[in-house]
Amino acid sequence: MNIEKTFIKDLVVLIPAVFEDERGYFFEAYNKSKLEDLGVQIDFVQDNQSFSKKGTLRGLHYQNPPFAQTKLVRVLEGEIMDVVVDLRKDSPTFGKHFEIVLSSENKKQILVPQGFAHGFSVLSETAVVLYKCDQYYNKKSEGGIRYDDVNLNIDWGMDLSEAIVSEKDVLLPDFSNCNSQF
Repeated sequence: MNIEKTFIKDLVVLIPAVFEDERGYFFEAYNKSKLEDLGVQIDFVQDNQSFSKKGTLRGLHYQNPPFAQTKLVRVLEGEIMDVVVDLRKDSPTFGKHFEIVLSSENKKQILVPQGFAHGFSVLSETAVVLYKCDQYYNKKSEGGIRYDDVNLNIDWGMDLSEAIVSEKDVLLPDFSNCNSQF
C-alpha cells in the first residue's frame, strides 16, 4: 500500500498493491499494521455503506467534536467524485477543498481526517460506497455545508441542475454559516 499526499495537510490518498491474474484480482483494502507503519494510527469502530444512482449527490457532511470522525472512503462498485473541505480554522488550507475520482476500477481510497466536511457525487450508473469511521454516528454533533456553495465552487463532475439531493442536504447552510467547531 502506498500513500499519496495531497496539498492539504493530513489528507491522503491510499493506493493498494493489487495482484491480478487470470482469476481476477486481490488486494488488502485495510491493514491496520501496514497503515501504522506508514504513520497512520486510527482505531476504526464503524463501517457505513451506501448504494446510489447516477446523479446522486451526498454531502457535505461532518460531525463536530467530541464525535468528529476520521473516514476511510472507498468505492466497491462504480465511480464517484469524492470531495472534502478543510474546516480546521487554524489550517493554512481552511476553506479549501480537494476532489478525487474514486472507483472500483482504480481502487483508490481517501483518508479523511477529523476536521473535514465530506461528500460525493455518483458518476456511474450506480455506485456502492463503503467508509470506515473512527467514531460512532452522533446526531447531535452532525453538521453540513450546502453542496452548491458559490464560494467553495466545487466541481462535482456533473450538472448540478440534474443532481439528486436529499431535502436535508438542500437545507444545509453555506460554508460561511456552517456550525463547524474545528
